[in-house]
Amino acid sequence: MSRTRHIRGSRLATAGVAAGAATLLAATLAPTAHAADRPSRTTAIANAASALVAHAAGLGLTAAEDTSVRDVIVDADGTQHVRYDRTYRQLPVLGGDFVVHLAPNGSYRSADRATRSAISLSSVTPKVAAPKAADLAVNALRAANLGEVLKGVTAKPQLIVDALHGTPKLAWRTNVVAKDSLGNPVARTVLTDARSGTQIDAWDSVETATGDGKSLYSGTVPLETTLSGSTYQLKDATRGGTYTGDAANKTDLCILGICISRAPSTVFTDTDNHWGTGVSSDRSSAAVDAQYGTNETWDYYKNVHGRNGIAGDGKGSYNRVHYGNSYNNAFWDDSCFCMTYGDGDGTQLGPLVALDVAGHEMTHGVTSKTAALTYSGESGGLNEATSDIMGTLVEWYANNSSDPGDYLIGEKIVRSGFGKAALRFMDQPSKDGNSADCWSSSVGNLDVHYSSGVANHFAYLLAEGSGAKTINGVSYNSPTCNSSSVSGIGRDKLGAIWYRALTVYMTSSTNYAGARTATLNATKDLYGAGSSEYGAVGAAWSAVGVG
Repeated sequence: MSRTRHIRGSRLATAGVAAGAATLLAATLAPTAHAADRPSRTTAIANAASALVAHAAGLGLTAAEDTSVRDVIVDADGTQHVRYDRTYRQLPVLGGDFVVHLAPNGSYRSADRATRSAISLSSVTPKVAAPKAADLAVNALRAANLGEVLKGVTAKPQLIVDALHGTPKLAWRTNVVAKDSLGNPVARTVLTDARSGTQIDAWDSVETATGDGKSLYSGTVPLETTLSGSTYQLKDATRGGTYTGDAANKTDLCILGICISRAPSTVFTDTDNHWGTGVSSDRSSAAVDAQYGTNETWDYYKNVHGRNGIAGDGKGSYNRVHYGNSYNNAFWDDSCFCMTYGDGDGTQLGPLVALDVAGHEMTHGVTSKTAALTYSGESGGLNEATSDIMGTLVEWYANNSSDPGDYLIGEKIVRSGFGKAALRFMDQPSKDGNSADCWSSSVGNLDVHYSSGVANHFAYLLAEGSGAKTINGVSYNSPTCNSSSVSGIGRDKLGAIWYRALTVYMTSSTNYAGARTATLNATKDLYGAGSSEYGAVGAAWSAVGVG
């Protein structure tokens, strides 16, 4: 059954001159040759060919070897650099490449070689057949993807000489490609000893590139993308193949929690790897925000908590933006392991792709793979609060000057017609008009987006303490339910405690009393039962009426 988690509740209320100068300076500093005197590419290749004959022994060239030019660079002063690939008995040599450096007059200066091992093989006939090498490579790809069922698998072995890994040997270099369960490309190059069948080396071979995007809320941000032919895709192979697609303003058709059809998630593409314009009229701008939010959330969990991906298995989720028409919500869905973002109606909410929203949605995925807090009653409130807490910590972690960290939820997406500065307020949750500041026996009867207020309030107090203060330019005034004064222990410790409580101690039925116990146990593990942190956790829960 599909389990969907929303950022909001069922009702709206819940929720030129300088460049020229630089060019002139570079031109002044760099020695130049007149264009008519500068060697051509053809001349450089001819000069290098003469150098190969004269310096064959130093370059390790024998009668069994041949060379081909890969690249030529001629400097402004006429210095020439010719790069070669090498073959041995007509087989490509991995690690056989070298660069010949020539003076402006074409005379030999030096060379750089990838390896210096002499190549001498008794035979170039493999004992391991090509189909066997292909099978071994496919198994290696599956192992690298944790045994996931892969689709459209193809493997192409090529017989080569491997000079890169010690003594040169005959080897199969097999490029194996496929698609994972989400349709993302996966690829691996596997190097296999052609005599023993032993794997020599293997590496991921999905081509990635670093681009940038102009987002709606976070300024210009870096993006890892995938080059497919001459087109870039908004897919990040460095973060488990996470990608962002266009839902084309369509919606899912689901009956009783089972989706019969889904809105598309057509991956965004670009020709120059510069994405979006920073305005909503460009459909890729919202995609930039979604992908960036996913990246920052992934990095937060990995770098801060050591969690490799939302499910802890290194696999990425995916995003759908432009879902429905004027859809005022965003949600996580376990059944597709994906996040979905509406564009908002423009009056009360804008596109729901802000950084803390992304962190909120992906954290629902973390919760579903760990404590699996039931999405109702007090457990549901804790589920929502977990996403608010960790989504807020993601925003602080990103340290983005265009969207600085705060304790407001969704402040970037609200519009004047919403009537409030944010969807939710962690310092005093009741400021949204519906959420609970303090625990009571009836709090579990509230919508989960409102009962979450108790834990949100606890988290703020634990991190920052009670009373009036200004943090990062935002004014807060957090009261306590027992009139106590609470001192904070900081965001980093809040995150460490909550994450350990979620992943080690909470269960599907944990309520607020159980959350107090879970966080105290986590604090004891991290800092000791007699620590000031342990006392602070107990005091913060008491300050919101729990325990």
